[in-house]
Amino acid sequence: MTVWMLTLPMWSAQLQAQEAVDVQETAQSGADAQQTETVQGDADAQQTGASGQGGDAQQTGASEQSTDAQQEAPVLELQAPHALVMEVSTGTVLFEKDADAKVHPASVTKVMTMLLIFEALEDGRLTLDEQVTTSAHAKSMGGSQVFLEEGETQTVETLLKCIVIASGNDAAVAMAEHIAGSEEAFVARMNERAAELGMVNTHFVDCCGLTDSTEHYTTARDMALASRELLARFPQVTEYSRIWMEDITHVTAKGSSKFTLTNTNKLLRAFDGCDGLKTGSTSYAKYCLSATAQRNGIRLVGTVMTAPDSKTRFAEAAKILGYGFACCTLYHDDAMEELPQIAVRGAAEPLIPVRYADEFSYLSTTNEDFSAIERMVRWQDEICAPLEQGAQVGEYVYTLNGKELGSVPIVTADAVKKAGYLDYLDEMWERWVL
Repeated sequence: MTVWMLTLPMWSAQLQAQEAVDVQETAQSGADAQQTETVQGDADAQQTGASGQGGDAQQTGASEQSTDAQQEAPVLELQAPHALVMEVSTGTVLFEKDADAKVHPASVTKVMTMLLIFEALEDGRLTLDEQVTTSAHAKSMGGSQVFLEEGETQTVETLLKCIVIASGNDAAVAMAEHIAGSEEAFVARMNERAAELGMVNTHFVDCCGLTDSTEHYTTARDMALASRELLARFPQVTEYSRIWMEDITHVTAKGSSKFTLTNTNKLLRAFDGCDGLKTGSTSYAKYCLSATAQRNGIRLVGTVMTAPDSKTRFAEAAKILGYGFACCTLYHDDAMEELPQIAVRGAAEPLIPVRYADEFSYLSTTNEDFSAIERMVRWQDEICAPLEQGAQVGEYVYTLNGKELGSVPIVTADAVKKAGYLDYLDEMWERWVL
């Protein structure tokens, strides 16, 4: 059992936020923070390259909790009209402010683009060293870009860095076309995936957030859901989103040149534990951010939408993340008891191996005593063959002071065949011999 406790006084969250602002302002003035955020297109990631060429768990398992901790939380004063902070492993919302209002997400759109890229890598449709060719359409993207040329090839990993670090619109479109054949087909899949994740107030028109269409919208809650899915399933995304600066090489008919990617997320150097995730800004969307940080095993994601300026966006993300860490205690069972083999009625084999379908985490915002948590196995009343692999046969239940916190399904490790005539003959023979 692992218990991570972050139960600082509430004023510590405010102090953390102020410290974050101070550090961020210092970082802005430093040479390592040379970047220009503009409200034209999606230029939150425009940089000047070293070459001198400008540029920039749907819920899974019973470990999910539905605690609405934000209902009991004190009100945080925010200038941004829409915000939400969520604990990633459980999906618990710790604070929200008008989180279901439909707003334009600008480049935070790319959280969904990143999710689909990682899913394509997971199922083998892509490899990191696969070559991607830039189309005329991808090259034509304005706003934040890494200045890909038509016909230029880059690896999937390089383009992923261009998207995650420097918010390259051209890189996002190149990847969308490579995966789905066209940006339109890719966007259709983005909308399907949003529906699957329960993002009921989201609709995408493009894959990068450059559009000013009123039909391109999401909410602080929906973007937190997408960010949570990305972080929970593909934590390796933070290996890219934590990079501050990195060079890539353009190789075109004009020759070879280096280009410097600089991270648009100033919170990386202004908030302890921050390692992602995605900024966004346009004149229409104003300033948006999906930020994530991890401390002592607890990972939070905070979304801030439609902030009036860049400084407010980062300061208020720090404020809600600081508040979230101040009120969290996370229980994670890393010593689940070994399960016995079980008898299944009518099965060909006398004993069947079973396993846990998931791990268990529980998030408390009331400083509960986790040493009093009790665990027990609850088997189904009748377990009969045949059974598919992964069929549920019971659950591992967690209770605290008589209250059920949640459970983890217990499932068959293999498919269970129903006994046939020869199986019964074999059993009778073995009994006779014995």
